[in-house]
Amino acid sequence: MEQSKFSSPFILGILGGGQLGKMMLYTTRKWDIQTYVMDTNEDAPGFQGSDVFFAADITDYDAVMEMGRMVDVLTIEIENVNVEALQDLEDEGIKVFPRAKTLRLISNKAVQKQFYNDNNIPTAAFEAMEIPDLNTKRPFPFIWKSATGGYDGKGVQVIRNVDQLKDLPAVPCLYEDMIDYELELAVIVARNASGAMTTYPVVEMEFHPEANQVEYVLCPARIPNEVAQKARALALQVSKAYEHVGLLAVEMFLTKDGALLVNEVAPRPHNSGHYSIEGAVTDQFEQHVRCVLDLPLGSTDTILPAVMVNLVGDEGHEGDVIYDGIQEILAMPGVTPHIYGKKQTRPFRKMGHVTIVGNDMETARALAQQVKERIKVIANSSTK
Repeated sequence: MEQSKFSSPFILGILGGGQLGKMMLYTTRKWDIQTYVMDTNEDAPGFQGSDVFFAADITDYDAVMEMGRMVDVLTIEIENVNVEALQDLEDEGIKVFPRAKTLRLISNKAVQKQFYNDNNIPTAAFEAMEIPDLNTKRPFPFIWKSATGGYDGKGVQVIRNVDQLKDLPAVPCLYEDMIDYELELAVIVARNASGAMTTYPVVEMEFHPEANQVEYVLCPARIPNEVAQKARALALQVSKAYEHVGLLAVEMFLTKDGALLVNEVAPRPHNSGHYSIEGAVTDQFEQHVRCVLDLPLGSTDTILPAVMVNLVGDEGHEGDVIYDGIQEILAMPGVTPHIYGKKQTRPFRKMGHVTIVGNDMETARALAQQVKERIKVIANSSTK
């Protein structure tokens, strides 16, 4: 381990100042690592914890090049960055993790899906196209996904009839078979720059039926041990194929007949790993910092069964945020809220999350339901 990374002129750069960046900064503050953060929004959650904050667009080539040349290691908290700049920084000798090559393979969903086929990684059948095919022979229903730009449930739609095809935007996209699945699972893989790898336990994800966002994450997933081992092995296979550095969240379907199919990946800390702040020996944000700085990997063991509840803006509310009921949930045992610091709420915007730990999953999941019912993310009535 290089001692020079701590309490020294060494600088870590993070592109993106959202909640993921903010939670990465918990570790850099704890270890006294100088950290520069770039985001267009000067009120971004990652502003206060950074040593230097660049108010600039992470998709702007010149801005990314300027900050990248000031740091020793550059990482991301969101994939929507200027990959050309990252490649040029790598060519200049700056350490960039994940690498530009990895991001190119992941940032376009059509390219990502073809990558799975090319590397014998099981995934749902699909077809990619430059614009939606209104005369498709694919049987309904199926999934439409925009090739780029989709995030937090956006850019994804269930297509049930021909009329819905007419309303799709004329952008590169893919049509994907709907999977008759039992559960949606995720495994986070950690890989440092020296190639050391480990996985977190398999988590189970429950989605909001309207917003297509994760509503609950349960760790460990309620699956047989042999399925969990297969899921972790599949996640490692995906990680090795990408040769990524940092975290890789691998989302997958467990089908009704027991097969595992990779859905999508994210090369960064992920919503499915938020439980780890209270529920694991090493939380995912510290682990990501360990990976990109090429430090020894931390233990991924679970401390207690944990459930994560996403806090999103309530429907019908937009404006200055109020967390109605937060005092009630703070009185509950094993409940820890995380508020991201976004001042304005709107329907389904991610505003925070709550971790619930318990001696067993049944207890934690029941308490999570109570938390979900008692706390509401609403707007001040004067701004509603």
